[in-house]
Amino acid sequence: MKILIIRFSSIGDIVLASPVFRCVKQQLPNVEVHLLTKYAFRAVTECNPYIDKFHYFKDDLATLTEELKKENFDHVVDLHKNFRSYRVKISLGKKTSSFHKLSVEKFLLTKLRINRMPNRHITLRSLDAVKTLGVQDDGKGLDHFIPASTNVDQHPLPEFTHNGYIAMVIGASYATKKLPPERLITLCRSLQLPVVLVGGPEDADIGAKISASDPALIFNGCGTYNLHQSSLIVRNAKLVISHDTGMQYIACAFQRPVLAIWGATSPALQVEPFYGTAQQAKYKNFLLAGLKCQPCSNYGTKKCPEGHFDCMNKLDLVPIAETARKWWNEL
Repeated sequence: MKILIIRFSSIGDIVLASPVFRCVKQQLPNVEVHLLTKYAFRAVTECNPYIDKFHYFKDDLATLTEELKKENFDHVVDLHKNFRSYRVKISLGKKTSSFHKLSVEKFLLTKLRINRMPNRHITLRSLDAVKTLGVQDDGKGLDHFIPASTNVDQHPLPEFTHNGYIAMVIGASYATKKLPPERLITLCRSLQLPVVLVGGPEDADIGAKISASDPALIFNGCGTYNLHQSSLIVRNAKLVISHDTGMQYIACAFQRPVLAIWGATSPALQVEPFYGTAQQAKYKNFLLAGLKCQPCSNYGTKKCPEGHFDCMNKLDLVPIAETARKWWNEL
């Protein structure tokens, strides 16, 4: 049996879908698993042992679809469910199954404040898409794989991290999912523990300001490391503090304790940290209680629609620091 799984983006969503790759590969005899994803996100899955072949979308969907037709798939699993994945499914003309995207329910929640979301995490809904194939959740949670050759030897972590550190993921795809820089400085300094800042090149300047506030305990790794190296830093951390972004789920894949900070999005969208039903979850969500405008978006926005940004500006940072110190001492 040859199966094509579609999940174009992004880092977090692909990691959240990873149990589907594993369960399909392990539970269907002699199955050949193919993944269609964006070329820009190839590093997220390139080491995944449960995927036999990759197909990358850049900008020419028509040519790509013609190549996919030659594979003669038996089944197509759509874990993205947008216009592009619909075009692929129609063109291939094979049996398909899709996950429940809950577009209407999310609209009601974020725009009209009407909560009709079912109590089912996005990862479990992704697994629901392969139930018709006889595939079941194995309870083992998320996967993320790093090449064995990955290291940070070229830019080693400072000595003050060698007995353990907190990975602080300061980046996110949209501004309304991130604490403002001055609040990140307050949080990092209040931890009074070794901190490694994790983020992309776009976070490097903010990371530099944060680390400059206490260079004896805060190291700026933003923009220094690639995805694999950043994942390694997260895997080796004692615990992880993160906005709603892909590294939060990579931390879950490595069974790292997570303190999740929520702004424009929220756990109500059913994308909170996930460890699998057979694993011991250790995470805690932090959001401003009673804020009626949260969540305001499925993915975040460039600026607060209400203009006040209370979800981040008024979030109490003290419980985050206290929980981090408590967990640090327990680990």
